[in-house]
Amino acid sequence: MDGPDSPAALSEVLESTGYLAGEGVATAAFLALRMGRPLFCEGEPGTGKTSLANALAEGLGLPIIRLQCHEGIDAAQALYEWDFPRQLLHLRALEAAGGGGLDVEAAEQSLYTRRFLLARPLLRALVEAPCVLLVDEIDRADDEFEAFLLQLLDENAVTIPEFGEVRAEHPPLVVLTSNRTREVHDALKRRCLYHWVEHPDLAREVAILRRRLPGVGERLATQIAGAIRKLREMELLKPPGVAESLDWAQALQALGKSELDVESAAITLGAVLKYSEDLDRVRAKLDALLG
Repeated sequence: MDGPDSPAALSEVLESTGYLAGEGVATAAFLALRMGRPLFCEGEPGTGKTSLANALAEGLGLPIIRLQCHEGIDAAQALYEWDFPRQLLHLRALEAAGGGGLDVEAAEQSLYTRRFLLARPLLRALVEAPCVLLVDEIDRADDEFEAFLLQLLDENAVTIPEFGEVRAEHPPLVVLTSNRTREVHDALKRRCLYHWVEHPDLAREVAILRRRLPGVGERLATQIAGAIRKLREMELLKPPGVAESLDWAQALQALGKSELDVESAAITLGAVLKYSEDLDRVRAKLDALLG
């Protein structure tokens, strides 16, 4: 897959979409492009893993196909399933056309063709590539689904028993993400380039806030980014990510606030924290948080 000729050039492409990538992220994404390997991004929620895939698609001018993983996901949801109602109508039409008789073998062969195949995200990515395939939160799926992915990652192909092999003419750029709610098996990781995605440092988070929300002043952006960093160091049930930083800034903007103080923080914490236990813990330490 063609693309920028260096990590720095890719970083500029990502920046044009509003995604400010650090050197590590840009290098990992560049190598995935250049080497034709899947990129496995792991990290805390809210560090920008999913946003990276979206930015790559936008910056490279490619469609993005997303598979959202969840417990119990299987091939029918991820790869394909057969359109049984249409197949049944087709059989009835064949029977009517044959005057009540039916060539069973010919009818069976006619059922398992592309016209009756409902492509789910993985199959769509193989057929529609070049594209970006985002396999989001793979850690939510189970071991069997991980094993199911191996052929696709190895060969950019899948085998459908009734239909045969479907192989991508142009391999998709595959980005897998994990919040590390469980360990993903080595067999899957070995097929990927790996990058641990950190929360942005203070300067980059300020830059992200200013870039995504141009109306936010330098002082407010710095105050928000500083407070968010302190929140991430606390033992919270759900530490805030970059999305919560942006939500906080938007909430303060909506209230006409140009500075983050104890009063404005207290009334807008719901934009940042999503558990009552976290809210209680932080409200008791607001002075220290903003100090």
